[in-house]
Amino acid sequence: MSTYTKPYEDKMNGAIHHLGKELAAIRAGRANPAILDRVAVDYYGTPTPINQVAAVAVAEARILTITPWDTSLIHPIEHALLVSDIGINPTNDGRVIRLVFPAPTEERRRQLTKDVQKLGEETKVAVRNVRREAMDKFKTLKKNSEITEDDQKNLEEEMQKITDKFVKQIDKDCEAKNKEIMEI
Repeated sequence: MSTYTKPYEDKMNGAIHHLGKELAAIRAGRANPAILDRVAVDYYGTPTPINQVAAVAVAEARILTITPWDTSLIHPIEHALLVSDIGINPTNDGRVIRLVFPAPTEERRRQLTKDVQKLGEETKVAVRNVRREAMDKFKTLKKNSEITEDDQKNLEEEMQKITDKFVKQIDKDCEAKNKEIMEI
């Protein structure tokens, strides 16, 4: 890998990393602690991620438990969950909050797979935009006589191979998430 393509590959890696976070936040009917990453609880006036004030664990395939380290946080955590967009009502027994994930309907599963495909396509567009940016840079370098025409062609070929690798990774990640969603 050349020093010319490295920054662009790093940008593509960033897009893949973002896709991974987005896919983890999609609720597929099974308990996944990543769904709470966007939920913040008011902890002494500061919005704090739930995983920093409580132990989050998967009790069963469809049950997530949240055990606050300070029991006075039970109600603020419960409130944060209720006003969040996760769509699950929490239950608590005074010490532990439970989130029971219902099995999504067939229609909901199909909608989720469409959402996953849309995220995949958006990520592919981001990766292709990085490739276009790289190709423009290589043309500018050639125009300014900083690299030869052969170097430009080699860099463009290398950039295309890197792009293809990332597009395959996106397809693989989306396919795995869709398989998880369609599992009953």
